[in-house]
Amino acid sequence: MNITKQTALVTGANKGIGFETARQLAQQGFTVWLGCRHQGRGEAAAKELADDGDVRFVSLDVTDAESVRAAAVHVGDETGALDVLVNNAGVAIGEGEGLASTVRLETIQHTFDVNFYGALRVAQAFLPLVQKAQAGRIVNVSSTVGSITTLVSPGNPLGAFPSFAYPTSKTLLNGLTGWLAVELNDTPIKINSVCPGYNATDLNNNLGTLHPSQGAKVVVHAATLTADGPSGSFFDVNGPVGW
Repeated sequence: MNITKQTALVTGANKGIGFETARQLAQQGFTVWLGCRHQGRGEAAAKELADDGDVRFVSLDVTDAESVRAAAVHVGDETGALDVLVNNAGVAIGEGEGLASTVRLETIQHTFDVNFYGALRVAQAFLPLVQKAQAGRIVNVSSTVGSITTLVSPGNPLGAFPSFAYPTSKTLLNGLTGWLAVELNDTPIKINSVCPGYNATDLNNNLGTLHPSQGAKVVVHAATLTADGPSGSFFDVNGPVGW
């Protein structure tokens, strides 16, 4: 892809992997829209990235349909098209989380509202702008814990963790990736899910073993795939991951 003066939107980009993704895309020449629901934090993050390139704050709460619609209108009015959409915003809620037999329904609903429905809202609102780009790219930031193949594999240690809401939200996100890839199969658009690895972020109380910039590299790779790159795939830094 020719990434000179192209545009990108990264949701939940005021910190963590989203922040580093915005930085790396800006360094490659993109005009980056930094999506954040909190104006003060979003503007501060965009200002911090000013030396890396053209980074602009856009108010965007993925749980609010009107906020998503307004952000799409704003970006469309400013740039006309969107070359890269990164669905990065996500939550992991400790309270009420648990195994499928014990998890609170309220925890599932809140988690899904951000991690799945939020990504769906954004994808639907911004897809018309991605379709106006020469070769759009959509990246859904997922996790290996959402892989059914990994979950049921013999000896899989992930099955021992008392968590259902977060992993299944990522399973649904992977489903969105697959269905959109099929829908957009006859277009230049490529959409993929990626696992950025175990990065130290607020999502895991900074217990991750990798710096968010490492995870961002996986995201940026998927965001800048060439025409012969995959679509409808799920991969991490090591390559394909089973669905």
